[in-house]
Amino acid sequence: MPEVFGSSHDPEVTRGFKREERKAQPTLPFFEFPSFTVVGMLTCEICGEDIMLEEDMRTHLLLSHVETDMRCPLCPLSGVSYDELRFHISSAHPEEPHRVRDPAPFASTSGCSPAVTSSKKPRMPQSCTAGDSCDTAGEAAPGGDSLRREHNSTPGGGGSSTGRDAPVTPTLTTQSPKTRRALVRHCDEDKDGVEAVHRDAKQTRLTSPGEGEERFACPMCSVICSDSFSLQEHVELHLDHTAAVSSPGSLASDLKLARELQREEEEQRRRLEETRQEREEFKKLQRQFGLDGSGGYSRQAERAMERAGARGLMAPGEFHCKRAEMMESLASGVDDGTTRTRGVVQALYEYYQTACKDHVHVWLSAATDHYCSSAGDKGWGCGYRNLQMLLSSLHTIEAYAPLIQENAAPSIPRVQSMIEEAWRAGLDPHGASHFNRRLQGTRAWIGATEIYTLLTSLGISSRIIDFHEPTGPADTHPRLFEWVKQYFMSGRSTRLPPRLISTSLPPLYLQHQGHSRSIVGLEQKKNGSLCLLLLDPSSSASDTRKLLRADTVSPAVRRVRRFPGSLKHKQYQVVAVHGVMSAEEKQIRISKSRTLCAERIP
Repeated sequence: MPEVFGSSHDPEVTRGFKREERKAQPTLPFFEFPSFTVVGMLTCEICGEDIMLEEDMRTHLLLSHVETDMRCPLCPLSGVSYDELRFHISSAHPEEPHRVRDPAPFASTSGCSPAVTSSKKPRMPQSCTAGDSCDTAGEAAPGGDSLRREHNSTPGGGGSSTGRDAPVTPTLTTQSPKTRRALVRHCDEDKDGVEAVHRDAKQTRLTSPGEGEERFACPMCSVICSDSFSLQEHVELHLDHTAAVSSPGSLASDLKLARELQREEEEQRRRLEETRQEREEFKKLQRQFGLDGSGGYSRQAERAMERAGARGLMAPGEFHCKRAEMMESLASGVDDGTTRTRGVVQALYEYYQTACKDHVHVWLSAATDHYCSSAGDKGWGCGYRNLQMLLSSLHTIEAYAPLIQENAAPSIPRVQSMIEEAWRAGLDPHGASHFNRRLQGTRAWIGATEIYTLLTSLGISSRIIDFHEPTGPADTHPRLFEWVKQYFMSGRSTRLPPRLISTSLPPLYLQHQGHSRSIVGLEQKKNGSLCLLLLDPSSSASDTRKLLRADTVSPAVRRVRRFPGSLKHKQYQVVAVHGVMSAEEKQIRISKSRTLCAERIP
C-alpha cells in the first residue's frame, strides 16, 4: 500500500510512542478529515496524536507533555495547562462540542501542531476574541513549524479548486533538528515572561461582554464578564495572582518585607527622637521649677556673691560679712529683712486721702510689708515672698497673731521646712508626691495649693477660688475684679461706704502661670471701672520705697495699679483667709485635703 506522507519506517516501539498501521475513519469527530489511509505513523501513547518522524515525536513529547503549554484549537488562547484548556473549551466554545474531542493534541508546540482542516472558520465567542490573542509563544518563534490550510488539488490537473465544498488536505511542514532545538531553547528562556503576559491577556479576554448579553460583575474588581464560566476563570486569576504575590520567594513579597523593615526602622528612629526630646523637655522643666538638684536658696546666694567678688563688685571683706549674716539668718529661720519694705499700705492710705478725687471708692487691706526677691531666690521665689507678705499682715491682726509662732516673717528655707512638716501631718499628699516630699535644698516653685497647705497647718482657715477661664472680652477677667470688690466690702456693714476704706482684712494671694502677686487694695472710679492694687515681689526694694516719699509716690502708685486689660492670663487662682479653725475643724481639713477642691468661677 503506498505511503501518504513519505517512506515507511521500521515498526519499532520507542519511549512514549509506537508505530502502527491503521486506516483513517471516513469522518473524524474532531477534525472532519477526508478519507485517506495512514501507513507507518508514530502514535503518541499520551494523547494519541499521529506523527511521522521520530524527531518530531520527541519534540511533541517535550513541548506537549513536559512543558504542558497548551493552546486552544478554536481560538488564539494559549499558554494554559491541560485542565485549564479543557475548562476553557467547555465554557467558551459550547456551541461546537462535536469538533473538540480532547484538547491534548493541540499542545502549543513549536515543532509540530496539527492544522484545522475545516474550510469554515469557527465562530469566536465574545469572551475570547481574536483581538485579545495571547499566543505569544507563536509570536516569539517566527519561522517555526507552522500549520496551514491548502486546497486539495484535482487528481489530474494540478489546479486548485475555489469552491466552498472543495476537499482540504492537511499538510505538515517540518524543520531541521537544529532549528527545532533552537526553538525549544528559545521557548524555555521566554517561559517566565510569557506566563505573566498570558495571565494579563487572559484577564483582558474575559472582560468584553457583547451587547444584550447578561453581565457578571467580578466581586474583586470592576471587570464585567459575559458568562459565569468566564467570571469563574477571571476570579481564579485574581486568586492565583494573590497567591503568587504572597509566596515567600516572590519578588513582591521581598519588596513588601523590605518596606516593612524600613517602616519599622523609621518608627523606631522616631520613637527614639521623641524620647530624647521628652527627656530634654523634662530636664528643662526641672531646671525651670528648681528640681534639677542644683542647690537651693543658700547655694544660689553664695554663687551670686562669688560672681560679684570675681567681677570686683564686692570686696573680699564684704563677701565674708554677708555670707556670715546669711548663715546666721538660715540658722535662726527668720528672714534677715534686707528685702523688706514697711509701711506700704499706710503710704497708700495717705496718698488717697489727698489725691485721686475722681475715685468713688478705694479699699485697702490691713498693714502689709513688701518683700522683694533677693540674689538667693531670684527667678523662683515669688511664692515664698508673697507668703511672707501675707504672714506679715496676719501678725498685725489680733485674731491670727497667736497662731503664728515666729514674731517675724520666716526665711525661705524655713518656709520650705514648714510646708514639709504640713505634708508629714497628712496635708495634700498629691502635692507632696509631686515634689517628692522635699523642698529644702531645692529651688522648687510653690503655688496656691502650698499656701493653702501651710495656712491649714497653722490652723488658719482659707479657701482657693479658681477663675479658670476668661469671663470678659479680649480674654479679660471682670468676674475676678467683682469678686475682689465683694471681698473687701464684706468687712463693713454700712450701706454707703466712705470714699477711702481701710479694712482689717489680710491681702489676697493672686497666682497665675509662672508668677504670683499680692492684692492689697482696689479702686473704683466714677464710671464704675475697677482697678487692683498689687504688690509684686519682682519690684525692687528701691522702687517700692518710692511709695514712702511724697515727691515720688504718684508715679510709684501707677506701677502698683492693674486694670482688667492687663490681666489676660487664661487662669487665675486666689487664696483668701477668712477665719481661724478649731482643732476638730483642722483634722477635718487634713482628712479632706487628699483631694483639694477649689471654688470655680464661673
